[in-house]
Amino acid sequence: MRLFGRKSEDEGADPGERVAGFWQWWASARPELDAAVAAGESGKPAELLGPAVAAVHPDLVWELAPGRNAAHALVVTAAGDAELRSLAHRWARAAPPADMLWEFHPSRQASALPGELTLDAGGIEFGLDKLVLGLRVPRGALRVDVTAHHPIFGELGEDARMDATLLALDRLLGEDDVARWVGEIVPAAAPPIDAVPAVHLPVVVADVAADYDTEQWAMLEGRTASGAPLVASARYPLRPVDYPLLDHHIAVTLPYRDKDAGGLPQGRSLAALGAFEERLGERLRALGDDVVLAAHLSAERRRVMHVYATRESAAAAALKELASTWKEGRARVDVTPDPAWSAVAAFLA
Repeated sequence: MRLFGRKSEDEGADPGERVAGFWQWWASARPELDAAVAAGESGKPAELLGPAVAAVHPDLVWELAPGRNAAHALVVTAAGDAELRSLAHRWARAAPPADMLWEFHPSRQASALPGELTLDAGGIEFGLDKLVLGLRVPRGALRVDVTAHHPIFGELGEDARMDATLLALDRLLGEDDVARWVGEIVPAAAPPIDAVPAVHLPVVVADVAADYDTEQWAMLEGRTASGAPLVASARYPLRPVDYPLLDHHIAVTLPYRDKDAGGLPQGRSLAALGAFEERLGERLRALGDDVVLAAHLSAERRRVMHVYATRESAAAAALKELASTWKEGRARVDVTPDPAWSAVAAFLA
């Protein structure tokens, strides 16, 4: 059963207050909701849950699904909207403990038996048992590109085909693993030449994931808008879905004195930057999972370190204190909300 929330007219409250308000509502509305679900009603849960979820944010999508351990799962998801992912995860983190009836998820979960599922695309039902995929793993990339085909795709428009494909992939892998491991997605009107049953996708993704090392970094070279040389290092693969609660960007900018002809650091400045990054790493490790260094780049006599942290983290204060120790010019620390990680879009996997 797939049920969607409706628009809310009131988004004025703080997101944390809206999340808290939802769970207060849940405690009072649960008896009525339990009774409606037990009776097999579809309209009543929509009537109750739709406005409550929309009050958290009107663009969040919700659905009821079978639970993994409980009888039912309530899923409230950003549905691919990177700007809302942290809000959905904050909603789930504030949820009450799961019990025999209910569990809560901030993203669609993979089905244990996807081949037996029947989904809805634009009012037309389709079974995953007839979905086939063309799969390609680009050389050197930790992702799987997917071309999808189902016999009903000939009856659907382009947007409906994509919606059906995304929904099917969520059921095959789980929404978060689609964001992690699936690259280009192409819904096709005709089956790919090398098509395989869609239920094989999790095995292919598992093979790709086996090569993943969380400590990998990619070294990059390029040019700035003015044509100056640029060197950068970024976590690889760099994916916001791996850090869903880290929704604030902290940019630490350090000017340096000792540079080569292209404006890149050398000599004493290069050594000073290395020492600074060691101290920064110590500070971040002390803050735990609330913060991560995503990337850093050097160009035109500046090194910029891109750090992401939760809004509750003490990272901003710690990095401002650390930046005040920099001796080669006035350091800057800029803090901005950035749940989509747009500041490091060039480095995202």
